[in-house]
Amino acid sequence: MAIDLNALQHVGTHAQRDPERPAIIMGASGETITYGQLDERSYKLAAFLSDQGYAPGDHIAIVMENSADYLIACWAAQRSGLYFTPVNWHLAADEIAYIIEDCDAKCVIASPTLATVLDACEARFPKVTLRLVSGAARPNYQSLAAVYGAAAPVAPLAQCEGMSMMYSSGTTGRPKGIKRPLSGAPMGTLGASDRIVGGLYQFDASVVLLCPAPLYHGAPLVWAMGALRLGACVVVMEKYEPVEVLRLVECYRVTHGHFVPTMFVRMLNLPEEVRNGYDLSSLKLVAHAAAPCPVAVKHRMFEWFGPVIHEYYAGSEGNGFCAVGPQEWLARPGTVGKAIFGQIHILDDAGEQLPAGEIGTVYFGGTPAFEYHNDAEKTLAVRNGKGWSTLGDYGYVDAEGYLFLSDRRTDLIISGGVNIYPRETEDVLQQHLAVLDVAVVGVPSAEFGEDVVAVVELKPGYEGNEALAAELISYCREHLSHFKCPRRVSFGTLPRTLTGKLLHRVVKEEQRRLQQSTKTDAYSC
Repeated sequence: MAIDLNALQHVGTHAQRDPERPAIIMGASGETITYGQLDERSYKLAAFLSDQGYAPGDHIAIVMENSADYLIACWAAQRSGLYFTPVNWHLAADEIAYIIEDCDAKCVIASPTLATVLDACEARFPKVTLRLVSGAARPNYQSLAAVYGAAAPVAPLAQCEGMSMMYSSGTTGRPKGIKRPLSGAPMGTLGASDRIVGGLYQFDASVVLLCPAPLYHGAPLVWAMGALRLGACVVVMEKYEPVEVLRLVECYRVTHGHFVPTMFVRMLNLPEEVRNGYDLSSLKLVAHAAAPCPVAVKHRMFEWFGPVIHEYYAGSEGNGFCAVGPQEWLARPGTVGKAIFGQIHILDDAGEQLPAGEIGTVYFGGTPAFEYHNDAEKTLAVRNGKGWSTLGDYGYVDAEGYLFLSDRRTDLIISGGVNIYPRETEDVLQQHLAVLDVAVVGVPSAEFGEDVVAVVELKPGYEGNEALAAELISYCREHLSHFKCPRRVSFGTLPRTLTGKLLHRVVKEEQRRLQQSTKTDAYSC
């Protein structure tokens, strides 16, 4: 059914209509939270925070693994007018403490396991005056369960829209907080991301969304929160497992899913009999984002899932949004779509606009300004004199306005004075039968400035050796100009974030370190 995007909608309105309808289902445990429970628990937590003196504009941090309590905490903040920052719990304790302190959190909500991690660095975030933990209380932490079990508040809570304050994944340095002003809108007012989920992707109460990624990342959380605002059911995976994805789709008749390309690759590497052993016919829309998807991988996903694969390009900064549907992409393989939100501008290094087909830095204009929290210099660096902003990616638009990405500016290789875009080389090598994953980086060269090096993660059953390195280089030269192909190949495991973003910076640093040492595992041709 069509959703009225102008009507006030939130978990409370859906709880009033059908309190027993499932809102959240945990994939592994099967724990189910109804809309009635989600509304009651998030309202009680919101009222508790209000009683503790928290007012609209204040900030909480959430340090938890994927769980129902995670989304309850987010909704408590959302309906209280609070900022809430999900913290990547895979970071080191020092990095977690940095984000909690940098975001100005006054309250931390944690799982029991991660509360132990926080205990070791609590001196780093002195502004935190309230600590809550899922399950039973523990020293210095009050119990979320006790908050849920308390009597309903007597005085009604003054509700207004809060907002997440996400931190970038830190692929080019320390994570940066992205803060936008609160709208002050009445509770239930749909935000821009809700309108994309509800309008472009047609979410409504019939949708069953599978969330396989950590909720501390922007896109998974936005989709889960948007789905719940619009009355859908969200199936949350505690941890991504390829076979478990297929089981959950069949078990709960999942209609929508949100993935990253790395997840596609791991599902495609399952034995054919496993992939064909599940009923996936309920799938209507499978979206992917966060990292480039090799064209060959996406074609294989179309062959398997059918014409349900959608792609979009956006960042936590919210400065633009491009999207492409199945048929559009099949007609233009490799595109990330047309602008749905904002206008695309491709600029050269002098800041001049480039014509269609020429590669430059991708900027978005005509969208609300954002700022990096406590980093005015970084905020200024991503804007130009016209107020347009960039996520730091290179790309071009075709004559019809479809955007194609090349690479991040920081990943660009300049060899012999020529620009080389690693993604182009990676996409070719990814098609070799032995390659599971690949990163292409530049290392210093006295002759060329930089040499192209490929670091390859092999599929099981293949051995990294000089013969295979020569084969990979030869394979690449069959499909690309020689100057774009690696001069050396190393074998190893590649570092990626859990959203699938390849950490080129880490790979580059390691390859440069190996180059300077007497020991190297690279094979040259």
